[in-house]
Amino acid sequence: METQVIIVGAGPVGLTLAIDLGRRGIDCVLIEQKAAPQFLPKMERCNARTMEIFRRLGLADRIRAAGMPEDIPMDIQIIRSMAEPPILRLPYPSVAEARVRTRQRNDGGLPLEPYQLISQYTLEPLLLEEAERLPTVRVMRNTTFLDFTEHSTGVSATVTDAGGMRSTLKACYLVGCDGGSSRVRKQLGIRLQGEGDIARLRQGLFYCEQLYDRLPMGKGPGRGRHYLVAGGPPTFMIMQDSTRHWTVHSAVESDAEMLNMFERIVGAPLPYEMLYCAEWRQNLLLAERYGKGRVFLAGDAVHLVIPTGGLGMNTGVGDAADLAWKLAATLEGWGGPELLASYEAERRQIGERVVGASRYASLGYRAWLAEVRPEIGDDTPAGDSARAHLAEIADVEQRKSNEMIGAELGYRYVDSPIIANVPGGPQHDLRVYQPTSWPGARLPHMWLTDGSAIQDRLRPDRYTLLDVSGKHDPTPLARAFAALDAPLDVLVAPDPALHGIYERDLILVRPDMHVAWRGDRLPEAAKDLAALVTGRRGGMD
Repeated sequence: METQVIIVGAGPVGLTLAIDLGRRGIDCVLIEQKAAPQFLPKMERCNARTMEIFRRLGLADRIRAAGMPEDIPMDIQIIRSMAEPPILRLPYPSVAEARVRTRQRNDGGLPLEPYQLISQYTLEPLLLEEAERLPTVRVMRNTTFLDFTEHSTGVSATVTDAGGMRSTLKACYLVGCDGGSSRVRKQLGIRLQGEGDIARLRQGLFYCEQLYDRLPMGKGPGRGRHYLVAGGPPTFMIMQDSTRHWTVHSAVESDAEMLNMFERIVGAPLPYEMLYCAEWRQNLLLAERYGKGRVFLAGDAVHLVIPTGGLGMNTGVGDAADLAWKLAATLEGWGGPELLASYEAERRQIGERVVGASRYASLGYRAWLAEVRPEIGDDTPAGDSARAHLAEIADVEQRKSNEMIGAELGYRYVDSPIIANVPGGPQHDLRVYQPTSWPGARLPHMWLTDGSAIQDRLRPDRYTLLDVSGKHDPTPLARAFAALDAPLDVLVAPDPALHGIYERDLILVRPDMHVAWRGDRLPEAAKDLAALVTGRRGGMD
């Protein structure tokens, strides 16, 4: 079989990469060991940046329809049980409320798409269906990747089907999206560095038909998405997208203890069923490299983080979005040699930041957990004092896990070989997002005067020169891109509101919505800028 890209692993990251490549007309083969997606919870939230990426793939509306209804509260609550008053409630807007806020503001500070709660067992089949309907994508289920061989013009991968029959696939490139124990990464000899096996918890998936409808139960907490338990082993419960399925994570030793823990959290005799239970380990690990030669890695194959903060799968989707357009540009012939080299330069620094952000969020959770006093469950003045003390601490520390908008939207590629880098730049802040068009940053969402979103005017298969002043002649840059056969759109949108946020007359935006260059006039050597941002800084091939 001949194809252009082989992708190993059909989780959300591998599927996103396949869909993105397939929509760009790139032939790819997706190898997946399982016959079908498993009914396992794993991730439960697509963050705002991920939803913006899915919007560009035409998937956002379908994902929202399949996920949690948009009017469900997103509150985080610290509890003793669901039958008792919450110790602390942190309110967060529903998707519907977040949409209203976004429509009412035009200061670049909010994402175009708010987050979406959707369980992996819902998202993965949806993405798989989208991938399989693309004529450029072939999904090989029940197929095990064994090894690969790289040669001067491509990569050959050996696979085996369910019957044990071996075959060889040939492609120009191979991408390992095959998880934390990645066979592709191991064959490359790339190690994971950092803190492994930090802690062990059990995860149980429960079905409880009545629980959501019964909330609040008596004086218990109202509806929300996360319930963190104060007292006993570290434990938290998450509502899944059906509102009938719940996951419990707890540092207990057995499945039987997980049953007891669920009953303790609920605090009322409701019928339920435990569908799944297994141990998992917390890790904060980052790969030394993101690939080698014609072989690349993405997702959990290169970064393993504690789920606190919700950055794991979402960062993997960002990996896929970065790599897809660069692979397509290279295969189409207009991407220079530094384009694919920039994948590691850009995404590994984000992986490093995400590992740090996950550590920060986890330490916040542990900080308030350490303040739980033995008398916290007592109906006494001492119990009241213990609960008030914990609420005061957790009101600061728990927010470190749930308010990560800076990490989600504010990451910026520094010292990239395909960005017109400028020394300095805004501070990286995990908790706060400050809109900026500084080179390397995601272009902030803004509404145009006709009511449309600027992101929707930036086509994902080309660069866009955005002129928010209407004063400049784009011809020199357009000719420079044309000489490289590289696609460039010009969008003239004179608007003081845009200029106030973007700070320059001209913004050159890449296909992935990151800023490649900005200025108040085009550089005299427009061809040098075109060569730089398309990976041809060293000259034409």
